[in-house]
Amino acid sequence: MARNSEKAQSMLFRFRAQQAADLGIIDMGRTRRPKAITTVDSIPMCEKWRGQVLKEISRKVSRIHEQSLSDYQIRDLNDEINKLMREKWTWEMQIRNLGGPNYMRGSGRVYDEEGREIPGGGKGYRYFGRARDLPGVKEMFEAAARRGRGPAEEEGEQRGRGGDIATKKVDANYFGYGLDEEDGTLLEHERQKEEEAMKHLRGEKEDGAEDGWEPLPGDAGDGMEWRLPSLEEVQEELVDRRRRRLLDKIS
Repeated sequence: MARNSEKAQSMLFRFRAQQAADLGIIDMGRTRRPKAITTVDSIPMCEKWRGQVLKEISRKVSRIHEQSLSDYQIRDLNDEINKLMREKWTWEMQIRNLGGPNYMRGSGRVYDEEGREIPGGGKGYRYFGRARDLPGVKEMFEAAARRGRGPAEEEGEQRGRGGDIATKKVDANYFGYGLDEEDGTLLEHERQKEEEAMKHLRGEKEDGAEDGWEPLPGDAGDGMEWRLPSLEEVQEELVDRRRRRLLDKIS
């Protein structure tokens, strides 16, 4: 019986694999992500590989918050996340060059498949989760905030990593080390705004609606009441919507 490695080298196997790749039905779980991203000339394939990278980023960002990790594991995991961030950017560059959607526009934010924002989505080296509390990292951002310098400059001097640490667009507030609230400036500003808002509310008339606005039935004290649908009516409406969607697809 032929081994799996021998089957993989057969002409028929390679022909079927290429045919599946052209049709966009290749099994992503059994295929390794290509290292040479610029050689992938199919937008659907680039989209799939980018989605796989986003899944890995989301999974690793969730894991880096675990309390059981040691400092060495946190550093390694943070390096892996930054490597995936650079790979994601390269896939987005390839998709744009092939004429696909421009994911690089406003790429400072990254979202996973469930629509949750992943912090640290922009360019440069970033710190995620517990990596922000590593020895030397927290002090670096605090010192950068006091000196009025960017954390990338402090990082570049201390670690000598050059362009890989160029996070000039991020200040200490991004990492939660803003000093406005600690020195009372932000709190005093909020207190003044609250007082101004209260004075404005007290000075308004009871009926402060703009001209042309009409109250909804039940809100004007006309004796009418809002009628909430029953559970059966809600289910019937949902089934009807689903039926209409299916009819639209069929037609």
